[in-house]
Amino acid sequence: MTNLIHRDAATPTLRNRTVSRITDAEVYVASTCFKTGPPALLGIELEWILHDRDNPATAIGVERLTAALGPHTPTSIAVNSPATALPAGSFVTVEPGGQIEISTQPYHGLTECIAATTADATYLRHLLRDAAIEPSGAAVDEYRHPQRILRTPRYAAMNHHFDSYGPDGVGGMCSTAAVQICVDTGLTSRERWWLLHLIGPPLVAAFANSPRFAGRDTGWKSTRRKLWSGADPGRTSQPDLALEPAAGYARYALDAQVIAIRGDGSDWSPPGPLTFADWIAGKHLPAPTYDDLDYHLSTLFPPVRPRGSHLEVRYLDAQPGDGWVVPLAVLSALLDDPIAADVAAGAAESVSGLWSQAARYGLADPAIGTAAIAILDASIGALRRTNADAAIVERVEDFFQTYTVKGRSPADDTLSPEVSR
Repeated sequence: MTNLIHRDAATPTLRNRTVSRITDAEVYVASTCFKTGPPALLGIELEWILHDRDNPATAIGVERLTAALGPHTPTSIAVNSPATALPAGSFVTVEPGGQIEISTQPYHGLTECIAATTADATYLRHLLRDAAIEPSGAAVDEYRHPQRILRTPRYAAMNHHFDSYGPDGVGGMCSTAAVQICVDTGLTSRERWWLLHLIGPPLVAAFANSPRFAGRDTGWKSTRRKLWSGADPGRTSQPDLALEPAAGYARYALDAQVIAIRGDGSDWSPPGPLTFADWIAGKHLPAPTYDDLDYHLSTLFPPVRPRGSHLEVRYLDAQPGDGWVVPLAVLSALLDDPIAADVAAGAAESVSGLWSQAARYGLADPAIGTAAIAILDASIGALRRTNADAAIVERVEDFFQTYTVKGRSPADDTLSPEVSR
């Protein structure tokens, strides 16, 4: 999240220092990616795929997007833009395929977070619609094949890297949208880190919302999750959860391939396959600095990404309309209520790690469906115990009864009859 307690970057005195040993890099990653503290803050990032109102297959170019966003245009597409915040404090960014993202401020509670996010999302939708641009309600582009509109060296190198694994990576970059929820790491990183991964597959299934891609049914309830999983498993799969979180993530980061080596030119692609551990070991010169390591960490896309004092949950599909309220409330309730957390963990244990199965079959998988019912039911109990706003509880209950209890997810509303049967 743009403003939610960033993972600390290297200090000015450390930034240009060479990373000379693997152990030094491991200590650095562990100490900067995981910082514990009392859980208090909550934030969200909303991504939207954009379409022309009259011709959804038409790409929205940079110039048109800049004109629509005005002073809120990010500097990534207009260098001289003031990039001012939206009225409630959120900032706008643009993804490689032209997807737009709102990154909120951190908030001290669910009700406050929902109110501010709703205000900024409504304001931004009006700006876009005034320019005949319509935000999609799906998590994958239903009309277009991937088209990258950002021509920066970073995204060119990323595109080149992902192409070596097949077509999924560029699809993930340019054609997907997520609800990304940011929560404090907590007093001890292990509990929240472990729980967020454990309940991931059932929640992927419950909120799956991307069954169609570029004009066809894909056979997956969450095509978005399928695309990101296939982009480069070394940077998009979950780390080894048997290890202590900080140590496990440090190993994960150093074993991941380097996507980009920054330079003065436009080609940032490494000369060949190179993990960051290889780079430290001297397989590419000059040796990496701590600033290079920080940059490398920004190119990792696991289901849950540690960002210092907060964890960024990345595995949920974008939801139609203001449907993002439900997964935000569910995760907030599960993390804040020990009783609900215990119930959710017990329900999810039998389907731990079944990310692909959840993405493909959704709640039609009996074990995953059963786990999802127990998890959402536990979250509703937690919301009631904490005296959450009645309207929020009602939203979660409506979703639970309309979808989860019936073994359905938002994906089933847009599948063709032949696929949904």
